[in-house]
Amino acid sequence: MDMNLQTGNEETIDLNAIKSRQHSAWSSGDYAAVGNTLQIVGEMLCEAVDLRSNQRVLDVAAGNGNATLAAARRFAEVVSTDYVGSLLAHGAKRAEADRLQVTFQQADAECLPFQAESFDVVLSTFGVMFTPNQEQAARELMRVCRRGGKVGLANWTPGGFIGRLFKIIGKFVPPAPGVKSPLLWGTKNHLDALFGTDAVVATKTTFFVFRYKSSRHWLEFFRANYGPVLKAFAAIESDARAALEADIHGLLDELNVAKDGSLVIPGEYLEVVITRNR
Repeated sequence: MDMNLQTGNEETIDLNAIKSRQHSAWSSGDYAAVGNTLQIVGEMLCEAVDLRSNQRVLDVAAGNGNATLAAARRFAEVVSTDYVGSLLAHGAKRAEADRLQVTFQQADAECLPFQAESFDVVLSTFGVMFTPNQEQAARELMRVCRRGGKVGLANWTPGGFIGRLFKIIGKFVPPAPGVKSPLLWGTKNHLDALFGTDAVVATKTTFFVFRYKSSRHWLEFFRANYGPVLKAFAAIESDARAALEADIHGLLDELNVAKDGSLVIPGEYLEVVITRNR
C-alpha cells in the first residue's frame, strides 16, 4: 500500500498495476471484520450530510457497507459499490439480516457505471481515499452527484492514529514512487484542490475510538484481517517483522488512553461534506 504523504505525478507510473496490488490487499484477510467495528462512522456521516428518506444515495468503495446500511436505515434509495466483490457480499448479508432494501453492484470508484447527476448524495467512508488516481476519483464522485447535491466522506488524517500507522508501515514497505498518499484526503487543502472549483468543501475533525482487549489483541486482529497490515508483514523478512511489530506496539502504547490493561485509542479522521455548486 502507498501510505507516505507523497504528491507525485500519476502519469509516470502504471496505475493499473498499483490498483491490482491494492485489490489484492483489500481482498486479503477479512476487512469485513474490521469494517463492522467502524459502523458508527457511517451513521455519523449520514447525519453530517443531513440525509433524507427521499434521496438517492451512492456508497462508493463501500467495503462491507457501513455508510450503505446507515443510509438505508434512513429509508433512502441506496446503491452500494466496491471493486471487491466479497466485501459487497458481506454488505448484502448485513442488509438482509437488518431487512434493508439495498442494491449492490461491483464497480471501480475511478469509473463509476452510472449516468451523470444520478444521485442526490454520494458517500465514502475510508474508501475512495485509497484510489491511486485521486483526481479521476474526485471527478467521478462529482459527475454522478447532482447539482446542489452532497458528497460525504470520512478520511483518515495524516497525524491521526491510522495516518501514523501507515507511515510506520511505509518505512518497511516503501510506497510506489509517484503515487499520491491516500492521507492527503485527510487534509482540507488537498480536498479544496480536488473539488474546490466545482464545490464548497466543509470539513470537521472528529474521532473514531478504537476499543480492543489490549494492544496485543489489536495487532493480532489487524494483522489477521486488515489487508495493509497483513500484506506488510507478509512482504518483509522475519527480522524486519519483529521491528515492525515493535514500532506498532510503541505507537499503540503511546496513544492508548486506557489505564486498565485494555486498549482505547481515539483515531482522528476528517468528516467531509462537499456541496456541488455547478
